[in-house]
Amino acid sequence: MKEITAIEIVHDELDRGEGNRSPRRASANEYAQLKQIIRQQGLLEKQPAYYAYKVLLTVGLLAVGIVFFLVVNIFWLQLLDAVFLAFVSGQIGFLGHDAGHRQIFNATGKNDIVGFFLGDLLIGMSFTWWVGKHNQHHSHPNEIDMDPDIAIPIICFSEEDALNRRNFERFVTKYQAFFFFPLLLFVGIDLQRTSINFLLKNKIKNRLFEIAMMVLHYILYFGMVFSRLNFWQGIIFILVHQMLFGLYLGLTFAPNHKGMPILEQSSRLDFLHRQVITARNVYAHPFNDFWYGGLNYQIEHHLFPSMPRNNLKQAQRVVKAFCQEHEVSYYETSAPRSYQEILSFLHGIGAPLRKQALHAQG
Repeated sequence: MKEITAIEIVHDELDRGEGNRSPRRASANEYAQLKQIIRQQGLLEKQPAYYAYKVLLTVGLLAVGIVFFLVVNIFWLQLLDAVFLAFVSGQIGFLGHDAGHRQIFNATGKNDIVGFFLGDLLIGMSFTWWVGKHNQHHSHPNEIDMDPDIAIPIICFSEEDALNRRNFERFVTKYQAFFFFPLLLFVGIDLQRTSINFLLKNKIKNRLFEIAMMVLHYILYFGMVFSRLNFWQGIIFILVHQMLFGLYLGLTFAPNHKGMPILEQSSRLDFLHRQVITARNVYAHPFNDFWYGGLNYQIEHHLFPSMPRNNLKQAQRVVKAFCQEHEVSYYETSAPRSYQEILSFLHGIGAPLRKQALHAQG
């Protein structure tokens, strides 16, 4: 049997919703009904014991990586440690994500404290900047000119945008499917660069505190690296750590929405449909649940952003059955298949530019 792609499975949904400008709307009560079911099962209740375990485990892994780096004097082993620390940094990022969504505590201030510690101090990323950016993404997933996650300088997500690219950016867009994974290597570095620019240019609450935390992060980070390594060894260690950190983040974030339907800014789809059809789940599995930090349940997460991570698997059974009952397209696939769909989508976006280049040569 032919496997249905992400785009095909929601094609009819968008035809009914976007094509005739008279969207198929869920009744006003459908999402409320779903939320009531989720609430009755206690899936929105906070899980302090689970998050205490996760924070202690993750900080413990970080401590192991730091101690190993400081004790071992063999450079190639220290580079292996950089690989391990890249993974740990990603896990720290997932916990910061959960704090940003108020999944850990009911009180906003407590979540913020955890977020500042995990984000600003441990991985050098502004928690305030990330929360604002990420909340905008949740409000407008895959929506042109509204979702910051598809407003990427080099990668294009629409043919119209691709045709407007010039010079080097146009060349990259033509072959963006080939450049996609290498570009992910720079995700972590770019997040930190953007965080620094944000804190320097914007007067926000807790600005001085965040700047102090970020400065402390870099003092400790560079101090640790260059106290044990010479200049060039230190540079290599930092590049391995930061680039693999970026690759890990990119590999876990990309399947969430990349290659799923793009909505016009004027889209009038209701909340339930908007969140479900623009998201892709990666099949539940103990390894996937750990590797993706719970983000493989992207549909459930977008419907209930404040739901604790360890409740998402149980919520999936409820949400999937509800979507089937109400004829809302629900898509999940394997991790390899998700990357295949992403690359196919990006390659298709660059097709008009490749055709133009061929005509010009002819």
